[in-house]
Amino acid sequence: MQPIPEDIIQQAVTWRREIHANPEIGLQEFHTSAKISELLETFGLEVHTGMAGTGIIGVLRNGKGPAIGIRADIDALPIQENNTVAWCSASPGTMHACGHDGHTAILLGAARYLSQTRAFTGTVCFIFQPAEENAGGGRLMVEEGLFDRFPMSAVYALHNWPGLPVGEVAVNPGPMMASQDNFFITLTGVGCHAAMPEKGADPVLAGAHLITALQTIATRRLSPLDSAVISVTQLQAGEAINVVPETMQLSGTLRCLSQRARAQCQALMAEYVEQLAGPFGVRGEIQWEYGYPVTVNHADQAATLAHAARSTPGITQVHTQLPPSMAAEDFAYLLEACPGAYLWLGADGPTPGASLHNPYYDFNDQLIAPGIGLWVSLVEQSLNPVAVTSED
Repeated sequence: MQPIPEDIIQQAVTWRREIHANPEIGLQEFHTSAKISELLETFGLEVHTGMAGTGIIGVLRNGKGPAIGIRADIDALPIQENNTVAWCSASPGTMHACGHDGHTAILLGAARYLSQTRAFTGTVCFIFQPAEENAGGGRLMVEEGLFDRFPMSAVYALHNWPGLPVGEVAVNPGPMMASQDNFFITLTGVGCHAAMPEKGADPVLAGAHLITALQTIATRRLSPLDSAVISVTQLQAGEAINVVPETMQLSGTLRCLSQRARAQCQALMAEYVEQLAGPFGVRGEIQWEYGYPVTVNHADQAATLAHAARSTPGITQVHTQLPPSMAAEDFAYLLEACPGAYLWLGADGPTPGASLHNPYYDFNDQLIAPGIGLWVSLVEQSLNPVAVTSED
C-alpha cells in the first residue's frame, strides 16, 4: 500500500490532541461524540448516533460486497493528569491515560483516507465505542443490536501497547486479554474486647488465613497450564484498637485467560470462603460483580490482521505468540458476538514513556501513521474481489 499522506497524519495528530485536552468519562462523552459525528459527516459517511448513549457508527459503502467493522474506544479515565504538554487535560480529575484519544484519531484518519480513495468493494463500519473503562460500552452496543443493525463478517480493534517498541505489533490467535471479575467477601464473627478474644470469634484472624489460602488456588488447584490471578486489594475491619470487630470485608479482582479457569476459580473461592471461616467460628459469604469476559481472537481474523500489518509501512515486526495480558478489555463482548481480532500496537520509543493508567501517560503520536496504515491495509485486503484466472 502507499504511505498515508502527511496532511491526513498531521490532521489526525491535531484531532488526537484536541480530544486529549477535552477528556470525558464513559457514557458522558458528549463533546467527543459530537466532534466525531461532525467529522464523519464531512467525510461523506452515513452517521448513526445514540448507540450505548454516546456511541457512533460511521458507515462507508462502496459497491456490493462484505462488511467489516473497526472499533475505537473514546472514553477517558478519572485520573488527574500530571503532564504539562500544551494539550494537557482541561478537565480536572479526568484524562486520557489509556490512549483512547489516539485510537479515535487513528480511526478518524482511516475513515477520511478511505472515503477519498475507496480502493475496496464492500462496506466499512467505523465503530466509536463509549465506556470501555469499566462501564462495558461494548456490551451495551452488542445488547442494543450492533451486529443486527450493521451486519459484519468480522470486527477488529487495536490498542497502543507500552512495553512493545514502536514498529512492532502483536496479534495472537486465541486469548489476548483476561476476564475481569470483582469479588466482595464478608466475614462475620462475634465482637469482643481485644484483651479477651476467647469471648468472641475473630473475623480478622480468619481473613488473614483466607487471604493466604486464596493464593493457593492458582498454584495448587488449577492446572499449571491455566492462568489466573486472585488479588485481594481492599480490607475493612474495626473501629477501635482494643475491640475485635464483628465483621471484616475483603474485596479484590479475579483475572483468568479461559472460561474454564474462570468458572473453576469462582467455585473454589466460594468453597474456601465458606469452609475456611468455619473453624474460627466465623461465617463467610462471597458476592461477585461479574465483569468482562476473556478477549479471544478468532484464528482466521487474527491471521488476516497479521497479514495486513506485515504490508503496512512503519510496521517492522509482527508477533503472533506473545504472552497474553492479564488486564481486561470490553472488546471481548464484540468478539463473542462476531468473528474478529484485537491487536497491540507497540508504543515505546527510544525512551519508554509512562505505562497505561498513569498520570504521566501520553499517547505517542508516532503511532498515528502506522495505525491509520494498518486499518487502510486491512480494508483494502479484506474488501477486494479475488481475481479469477483460467487455467491453461
